[in-house]
Amino acid sequence: MGKEESPQITRRTTRSSASTPILKNGEETTKTSESHPLTINDLVFGGEPIKLDELLSSFPGRRIQILELMRLLGPLNSPMLPLFLYGGTSTGKTSIILQIFRHLNRPFVYSSCLTCYSPRILFESIMNQLLLHRKNADSGYASAKRCERPSDFVVFLREALTNPAGQANGRMIYLIFDNLELVREWDKSSRILPFLFELYDILNMPEVGLIFISKVSPDAYYSDRGYVEPIPILFPDYTEDSLRQIFMRNQANPKLYSSFLDVVLRAFSRITRRVDELSTAFSPLFKKYCEPLSDPGLVPNEDMKRKLFSHLQPHLAPALNEIFKVQSQPSPEVEAKQEKARRKSNANKLGGREAFDEIDFHMSTSAKYLIISAFLASRNPATLDASLFDSTGGSDNRKRKRKSSEKSMEQKETAEQELLMKGPGTFPLERLLAIFQCLTSVVESSLGEDQQINEGLGAGNGDSGLMSDVLLQLSSLCNANFISKGGSCPLEGSTRYRATISEDLALKVARSLKFPLSKYLYRG
Repeated sequence: MGKEESPQITRRTTRSSASTPILKNGEETTKTSESHPLTINDLVFGGEPIKLDELLSSFPGRRIQILELMRLLGPLNSPMLPLFLYGGTSTGKTSIILQIFRHLNRPFVYSSCLTCYSPRILFESIMNQLLLHRKNADSGYASAKRCERPSDFVVFLREALTNPAGQANGRMIYLIFDNLELVREWDKSSRILPFLFELYDILNMPEVGLIFISKVSPDAYYSDRGYVEPIPILFPDYTEDSLRQIFMRNQANPKLYSSFLDVVLRAFSRITRRVDELSTAFSPLFKKYCEPLSDPGLVPNEDMKRKLFSHLQPHLAPALNEIFKVQSQPSPEVEAKQEKARRKSNANKLGGREAFDEIDFHMSTSAKYLIISAFLASRNPATLDASLFDSTGGSDNRKRKRKSSEKSMEQKETAEQELLMKGPGTFPLERLLAIFQCLTSVVESSLGEDQQINEGLGAGNGDSGLMSDVLLQLSSLCNANFISKGGSCPLEGSTRYRATISEDLALKVARSLKFPLSKYLYRG
């Protein structure tokens, strides 16, 4: 597919344009001469269109997704079904779709649900771009249309596309909705997501194309409303070879940087495959790697590579640990209020036990539930799994509650002491996955899907779903010494694991998730 003809004068750019700044709602227009009337053709990507070869070379490991997207978009002005792009953070979803429109030179409207944090802002952002309206002093910083309700948005959208002043005249225009998973955070009525998916049927206009971008899979948005389901396109995590190609682009000394990647890439890619996190970790390490060199332009030989590796080796372990850690410094007033509320809550829940500090490292929600699952598997006897978890994944402690006598309390304390002396037990992988699935399912059903889906608990989640990369999460936790990996059991023939975290740390992790860990702990 080659470049398509359209007017060369452009009136907007997107967040991916490096040459111009981006306004808050994704809008960007430029001043035009009074003799040139603004039309829908001015909504193309800013800058010169790029060729297909340049597009493919700009995104290593994404050739299949790019060609599939161009096939689904079809020839110029051809109708299309809605598309649903999904995958983890920093997998190239937004950048690729915007660069495809730059290559095709077609008009589109981009809106992010991150900056458009309410239905009204989202709808008015789309209308402002579609009507080529800019909020400035001349317009009184007002929007082109005031959209309080979805029905208002539909009416104004139809008018903008059918009005002769818009000059659409059968030409396709595409509406791109990015960060779709964030809608649940600001749409408490749960009406906007179904409305967006039904927009294709409501408009019934073949000249409008809808493209949704999300970090979670389409299964998280399942509804029985009967709308036309978007065509899903998965952007999986980058492979190690693709990451190497990405980091090797635009390097001043490719051979030197290649020797650096030989040292760090494999170890770091086992923990995370996000390009942004790896780039942040590699930048200081590469400077440290080059310190013994008098000239950064030198091509290292084998002896020099060994010397550079020896110089870098002491810094690798701390850098790997930093992948899990994100520093945060809230204001003293906010921190004091949060600490006071946390201590009061913990005192009520833990029977007056002194509150612990929050965990000082960062990891995904699924990794936290995996740690809790491993802790429960090490602390609880395997024979009690069926009684601790019902068919829905929850605990059924209410049925077992009864008045405890003084003798039973003494026996319980003795059993706890014996369990503490024995230490954590080992467990097979199958048991860990079963407990993990039970815990995540009960959390999704009891606390709602908002936070869990955004953070990556669903089995269909492209970011950290159970079936996609839970083994990668487990490997990362083993490397970080949260879980230890033992030898194979001679009777079962399978590898066994053991949780190495203390009960205090497990309670901290559970508290960060608002998870009732004590309900699932066997106390004898």
